[in-house]
Amino acid sequence: MIHGRGMLVAMPERWDEACFAVPAVRALVRSGLVGALVCLEEQQSFWKTVCPLPSFTFTQKTSAGRLSKNLGTDWEVSLVWDAGIAAKAFLKAKIPRRLGPQDTCLKKFITHPLNAREAPTEHRVRLYLNSAEEMGVSVNLPEFFVPASIGVPAAPKTILLCPESDFGNSHEWPLDRWQILAEDLLEKGWHLTIAGWVGRRDLGKILAARLGNEVDFFHASPLGAALPTLATFQLIIAADGSLPHLAAYTGGTCITLFGPNDPNWKRPLGRQNIVVKHHVECAPCLSSKCQLDQRCQNELQVSSVLAAIPGNF
Repeated sequence: MIHGRGMLVAMPERWDEACFAVPAVRALVRSGLVGALVCLEEQQSFWKTVCPLPSFTFTQKTSAGRLSKNLGTDWEVSLVWDAGIAAKAFLKAKIPRRLGPQDTCLKKFITHPLNAREAPTEHRVRLYLNSAEEMGVSVNLPEFFVPASIGVPAAPKTILLCPESDFGNSHEWPLDRWQILAEDLLEKGWHLTIAGWVGRRDLGKILAARLGNEVDFFHASPLGAALPTLATFQLIIAADGSLPHLAAYTGGTCITLFGPNDPNWKRPLGRQNIVVKHHVECAPCLSSKCQLDQRCQNELQVSSVLAAIPGNF
């Protein structure tokens, strides 16, 4: 039993993991077990679209000690999924029952391990759903998996292209291919917007400059605040990274270009979403930096991406 203020739940710090956690968080909130959320400051607007519960926020520069003081001392139960700042703060706050999956990285932060994990062939969302089920919470209601209600309609014949990935260079398709794709879509009458947001190599800005006045440019930073804009696009074509997960959460149809990552494990949630991937023997390697010749990206053809666009678009 959970008494008092309810359970304090730490949200995953990675954007893709945060999106995977949404169905389980909705189920936990519906059960009445959760009292408050703890999340990165940049994710607060995102989690407000998931549930109306109060939240404690922190930044990557916030110390665990400072966060623990902000939390107070009257929490009896907490839940974490990763060994981040919140997990350290829960330990410092001496919360009596600290729950989390059985994971080597979490071992020193939790007192009550949950027998929750995803099987090798399962999607990552199962880790979070299994955690909720371990606490006796039903997770099989369809409303736990629906897109967010952003309240912004998608404009017809609009496509957002995002060539950048925050997962590393190995997750990025060659820019010349993006340019060929964009020019083909423009010829077909699509209105294109190019997204830039990572700021490492500015691929979005470079692509937009090459295409000139024929396209718009959207700086999607901070990413959590970009949800209303992401919802306005009928189709999103993006490198495997955080952005397509957020776009999928808004209900958009995403075509995600996978390379070293495993789409069976970490594709964006939603039946409407599509994965394009060129099979190579060394993938999935899950590496952010290719040790060979980046063949999973270099051998992916523009024709394959164009062929993935649904016929009803």
